[in-house]
Amino acid sequence: MARITVGVLAGDNEGIIAECLESAAWADELLVILDDRSSDRTAEIAHSLGARVIPHRFEDFPSQRNFGLEQARTEWLFYLDSDERTTPALGQEIRRRAGQDDCAGWWAPRRNYIWGKETRHGGWYPDYQLRLLRVGQARYDPARRVHEVVLLDGPEGRLQEHLLHYNYTTMAQFVAKQRQYIDLEARIRLQEGVRPRPRHLLTLPLREFWRRYITLEGYRDGWHGLKLCALVAYYYGFQVTRRLMQLRRAEG
Repeated sequence: MARITVGVLAGDNEGIIAECLESAAWADELLVILDDRSSDRTAEIAHSLGARVIPHRFEDFPSQRNFGLEQARTEWLFYLDSDERTTPALGQEIRRRAGQDDCAGWWAPRRNYIWGKETRHGGWYPDYQLRLLRVGQARYDPARRVHEVVLLDGPEGRLQEHLLHYNYTTMAQFVAKQRQYIDLEARIRLQEGVRPRPRHLLTLPLREFWRRYITLEGYRDGWHGLKLCALVAYYYGFQVTRRLMQLRRAEG
């Protein structure tokens, strides 16, 4: 039977790291790649649960994940974020699929819980994530510093059991995370040669809101869906465009 590492990128996650690792107790190895700026009890808690903890200087997410792949001592690595949980059924399916020789990676459907409510529409479900990776046949694209992209050397498959994601428990947490992403996303668009126009400050947020709320049926989540679609449109339509315009002006 193939052996599996569950890898977690962590940093100042003492409040959630235990529940995350406990959900992956089925794994052959627990590996925590710790942001070396972390100053709380994350490492101590992870050690107490049997995880191998390796501090590593954080540069960007692809570099951190590629480092994790290099540290795995098993044939397969399943990446789990600190605010995610696996289920026993998902663990069993991962073990079964890892025993097959036909794929280099497997996508897991993810259920998102935002502000305590499962969000089923607006592009938030099934939210497939490529997380089960055959070591040596997968790397993260270094050009994608946010919302990382896996480069696979081989075919891929899809799991049936769900990964659980408790991504934003409060509005303040949501806003803080989006502010972190704004500059990263704007710099990606800058590298891609995107040239925004003043009108895009209006048209891009409207287009994103229409896509999520109407096309992807975010309205089916009621007031929760309306609020979420509007906020995503504001941050990824207006704020990212505004930051991209600032970066272009700085370039001259």
